[in-house]
Amino acid sequence: MVKLTDAEQKMLSGEMGEFKQKALQFIVKYAEVLGAAELCEISRATLFIGAQHYLEGFKTDDYNEIFSQFYLNSDKTIPIGKFAENCAVQTCVSACVTRDYESVHLSKEFFDKNKKFYAMTREAGASEVHTCTPYFSGWIPLPGEHYVTTESSNILMCNSVFGAYGNADGIEAAVCSAICGRTPLWGLHLKEERYGNVVFIIECPSKTDFDWDIIGYTVGRFLPREGKPILSGNFERPEIKKLRQCFSSLATSFNAEICHIVGITPEARTLEDALGGKEPVATFTITQKDYDDTYKMVCDPGSGPVDFVSIGCPHLSIEEIRDFAQYLQGKKVKEGVELWFWTTKSNQALADYNGFTKTIEASGAKLFDSTCPIVMKQESHKHAKAMVLSGVKQAKGLRAQTAATIYCGEMLKCVDAAILGRWEA
Repeated sequence: MVKLTDAEQKMLSGEMGEFKQKALQFIVKYAEVLGAAELCEISRATLFIGAQHYLEGFKTDDYNEIFSQFYLNSDKTIPIGKFAENCAVQTCVSACVTRDYESVHLSKEFFDKNKKFYAMTREAGASEVHTCTPYFSGWIPLPGEHYVTTESSNILMCNSVFGAYGNADGIEAAVCSAICGRTPLWGLHLKEERYGNVVFIIECPSKTDFDWDIIGYTVGRFLPREGKPILSGNFERPEIKKLRQCFSSLATSFNAEICHIVGITPEARTLEDALGGKEPVATFTITQKDYDDTYKMVCDPGSGPVDFVSIGCPHLSIEEIRDFAQYLQGKKVKEGVELWFWTTKSNQALADYNGFTKTIEASGAKLFDSTCPIVMKQESHKHAKAMVLSGVKQAKGLRAQTAATIYCGEMLKCVDAAILGRWEA
């Protein structure tokens, strides 16, 4: 039996409306399955909603009906109400850009449906931000703050860098939590469950963004079941965009939810802090050979012509967009090659204001917001014969969607491939 507060009892009894009642019913059942004794209040949520492809099985475009059945587990259609008042709710990546859908080969019908679905959730209190890097748009939970998010790399960022408390919940559970403002007090919401138990001594290169991309995927390759990694060793201290790449690839190779980085993670001032005074269950050393083995897994061998280059999975910061604009000034993308950059809606607006978008598009490239080829699915990239991708997550995700050759590497090398029309190993 889950212990509920008086306010939670009132919500469960329907005093706060059927919309919140159904959401809390879902969360209480979820807590019972997990064995959680009580719930905790959340103050932030990111939600993977809108006209996402997982909803294609529905034969209706009535979003109230879809929302009730899919997210609330209700056969009865319940009009979408309001999300929890004290919870900062934002949208995660969308299945469609919010402008220029033709350039990414999507239909106006799908664009309009996605826009309609999001308008309804905006009325319910969700800010349309459409990003997998919400911290670039001000969504930053503080140490000890409870949150829910449907973005795997953001879970790692929030737990491992910000010191906030959250689990990798499912899409439906996150939506219900955002409605009722509660989630089971379980897993990484509990301090005693957050200690690391597997030590990784980093001896491979750790200077560039792509080095940290490879490190993340390599750690996931070796991490044992139930492992919580701790990164130690003589690595070069990473900043946020390097950790963004590391966490996105770690979440691709293993379902890790926290990764202690000694000297950076608030709960890992030292290795002893991260371990909570216990001995590690395993210790691994990540060598140059391990690095090279991972690279061979994500990047096809050799050199060759390319026609599709995608950069920004996870989404780019405004500083990176600035740097790309400066790098592309006076350059031209090879005819027949698409070069796409991906960022948040807010950073695209800043890029427009600063003139970065104009410079990027003068080269023949495009700056898009809100999504990426993985989330848009095959319709956006089925024409491509050879792809160049800036991150391991993108490379692994698109490999499952295409028979095209896939190259993967450092971001500026990817830009060079778009200019030359060719990948050079």
